[in-house]
Amino acid sequence: MKILVIGPSWVGDMMMSQSLYRTLKARYPQAIIDVMAPAWCRPLLARMPEVNEAIAMPLGHGALEFGERRRLGHSLRNKGYDRAYILPNSFKSALVPFFAGISQRVGWRGEMRYGLLNDIRVLDKPAFPLMVQRYVALAYDKSQIASAKDLPQPLLWPKLSVTEDEQARLCSTFSLDRTRPIIGFCPGAEFGPAKRWPHYHYATLAGKLIDNGYQVILFGSAKDKEAGNDILAALSSSQQVWCRNLAGETQLEQAVILLSACQAVVTNDSGLMHIAAALGRPLVALYGPSSPDFTPPLSYQAKVIRLIEGYHKVRKGDGAEGYHQSLIDITPDSVLATLTDLLTSSKDN
Repeated sequence: MKILVIGPSWVGDMMMSQSLYRTLKARYPQAIIDVMAPAWCRPLLARMPEVNEAIAMPLGHGALEFGERRRLGHSLRNKGYDRAYILPNSFKSALVPFFAGISQRVGWRGEMRYGLLNDIRVLDKPAFPLMVQRYVALAYDKSQIASAKDLPQPLLWPKLSVTEDEQARLCSTFSLDRTRPIIGFCPGAEFGPAKRWPHYHYATLAGKLIDNGYQVILFGSAKDKEAGNDILAALSSSQQVWCRNLAGETQLEQAVILLSACQAVVTNDSGLMHIAAALGRPLVALYGPSSPDFTPPLSYQAKVIRLIEGYHKVRKGDGAEGYHQSLIDITPDSVLATLTDLLTSSKDN
């Protein structure tokens, strides 16, 4: 069987989609699975042994470009795909498999995709509360799975691996002194300050960890560089020696390798959180208005700290500097206590 998956366009969603690939490979060991996704996904897909080929989706996230999608679909007709899984819920995401003439096209109904999908599922959201459950359910006949309770347990969660040689080489490239254990911080978030634990809390926690013999590495995109610099500026000069701001300085592949070299990770609700979870790093995930009830970190070594319940608007924070009050209220001492428990449990295992 040859399978084409139209993958998601966000880091966290892409990581969670690996549960579908792992499930398909477990059910059909001889299946060949190709994933079409934005080119930036290639470093993640390359570390998923279930994926045969990453096919770059050349069109932007919001672009319809009907004619180009038809051309792209026609170019895949000689690939011999038997089945397609369309993970985004948009109308346009279902066009390429339709034009590729793939005989079975599976996905949730989404934007009224009748005709484009011929194995269409109607989502009962309360029956599948987690995004990962919605992905995995597509691997089974719809008559078998009426709710998440029908899915075989445990789910095959995302899993990335990095070798010790890769870690050593890249730590050397970035001149990281590995005589001190590394704690990774991911202080950014796609929607801005409303989903971020305040930089001054990160700085307080960094200072405590450094004084306890750790070093801290700050991860993120170029948009997170300023937040990282704010954390650095709040440290004493002696503490700054053991804190590196690598936000915007690493490619995604490098961030994956360096995160794997961390003893543990403290992170906001972000794509890097899902990567750290898939790497099996002890993880403290800090949630405010966004909810872990839909897209939690998929790891038994992850602990979520959240002081509120339910859904809250995430576009703008209600506290100083745009932070959400519920995140302001999470104290560095409480995060340190949770992190210490995780590190202790990790050593015991």
